[in-house]
Amino acid sequence: MAFSSILLGEDGTARCLWAGSDPLYLSYHDTEWGFPSRDDTRLFEKLCLEGFQAGLAWITILRKRENFRAAFAGFDIPTVASFGSDAVERLLGDAGIVRHRGKIESTINNAGRALALIDEFGSLSSYVWGQAPPPQPAPRDLEDLPALTDASTALSKDLKRRGWSFVGPTTVYAFMQAMGLVNDHLAGCEIRSRIERLDPRRPSHRPPG
Repeated sequence: MAFSSILLGEDGTARCLWAGSDPLYLSYHDTEWGFPSRDDTRLFEKLCLEGFQAGLAWITILRKRENFRAAFAGFDIPTVASFGSDAVERLLGDAGIVRHRGKIESTINNAGRALALIDEFGSLSSYVWGQAPPPQPAPRDLEDLPALTDASTALSKDLKRRGWSFVGPTTVYAFMQAMGLVNDHLAGCEIRSRIERLDPRRPSHRPPG
């Protein structure tokens, strides 16, 4: 069966249409997007970068990601939480990132809020995965992908209640898609089945070993 939102790459791999042909985007699609992550640093990084992405194309952020990592100490949560006004001014002068004062200050604020979640839940991972929805059937077309869901709205609301910023429900849903809390690779995409085998919520899950 053919799917209108599936692209057959030059390597013969069937992928979600949005992966296109940019090597950076292809690698992101094939090895990162949707793969379940329980690493607190990567989860925090993605929440921050989704905030920076608001109003921009994700490929713009992806191309700057290594610059962001250098600027924000690899998104090490305690280190970022310790950033003060000098760090804000340094970041505002860094042409390698998105120089938006509100988003920079939000990242620092959110690092402090992440530390509070770690104190309460043991890890940022335990908190966000505790709010992950159950696995859903594969979307069949790009038009089937929602901008937000009840789950992302609930997580957004709770994060805001805890003092986080730049975590609206659309931003949070993009985070959930990227970090594997939902698997929105389309039916017919070969990467989807790889991720399904890694999903810790599935009875047939076999951890890599």
